[in-house]
Amino acid sequence: MRWDHLGETPSAPADAALFGADAVTTRTFDTPEFRGITFHEVRARTILNRVPGASRMPFEWTVNPYRGCSHACVYCFARKTHSYLDLDTGLGFDSQIVVKVNAAELLTRQLASRRWQGAHIAMGTNVDCYQRAEGRYRLMPGILTALRDLANPFSILTKGTLILRDLELLTQAAEVTEVGVSVSVGFTDEELWRTVEPGTPAPHRRLDVVRALGDHGIGCGVLMAPVVPFLGDSPEQLRATVRAIAESGAVSVTPLVLHLRPGAREWFMSWLARHHPRLVGRYERMYGTGAYAPTWYQRRITRQVHELAAEFGIGPAHRPSPQRAPRPALSPAAAPAAGDPEQLTLL
Repeated sequence: MRWDHLGETPSAPADAALFGADAVTTRTFDTPEFRGITFHEVRARTILNRVPGASRMPFEWTVNPYRGCSHACVYCFARKTHSYLDLDTGLGFDSQIVVKVNAAELLTRQLASRRWQGAHIAMGTNVDCYQRAEGRYRLMPGILTALRDLANPFSILTKGTLILRDLELLTQAAEVTEVGVSVSVGFTDEELWRTVEPGTPAPHRRLDVVRALGDHGIGCGVLMAPVVPFLGDSPEQLRATVRAIAESGAVSVTPLVLHLRPGAREWFMSWLARHHPRLVGRYERMYGTGAYAPTWYQRRITRQVHELAAEFGIGPAHRPSPQRAPRPALSPAAAPAAGDPEQLTLL
């Protein structure tokens, strides 16, 4: 994928400067929360992305209003996607944020298309839609409004506390369609959090989100991801994390062991060499044959977390499906449905 593919204007000549295209406006903001971050505002051609057929994800469509992520998680699999735009996958991924400023407008048109069948839409599966940039650009209220008005089922995965700003919209949407929310908390160890996820809210603040959503009738699960080998996987750490998740009122907990795909692997291993050089050899052996930890290790972590979840009383929610309103009438002038695929896979 090239940069100009994200724009509504025709493709720029092959030798055009990357940020010289008419479709891109580059901005910086001299405020503490955005210092050092550059925003590239684009008018995208499409906002609905079809998940590749080979993916193991339980959904077919995603919406990603941003690319790049100021959460700066050193393990983030989506780092590789920045290279498709000739952007750096290390610090550039953390500080060069692509903003699809017309996301809500596009989604409204595409959901109203005669060709759109109302399939489930997942958000936050590539980069976080409630990362810091959302506080300024406020793309999610328009996106949620479109999903609510078209009674289209959706789910959100986030590490951001900003989702509580949109609690009223989430509650309204849950009255007419299926709404799923999960918060990602892989560990509660604060020292590990500060070095591995430096741009995210603290784990306990994310669990406060779980609690607040539950208090407003929106059951929230926790994706316990990633479980970081040799740094966040001791029995004591797993117990402390699952206990905190249970105390937040989470309806479920799903463990996911760290995986290291190309792009993320190089950045993570560089971080590991600086912060935990003694573990480099162990990681090279564990991940030597691919992106995933050995099956035996994944099964061990899953078993331990499930046993702890049972001990602390966490289980899947068994709530009746919300009453759905009829799908609003389709506009004769509605825009075409989804365009080219973009999405990869979950965390």
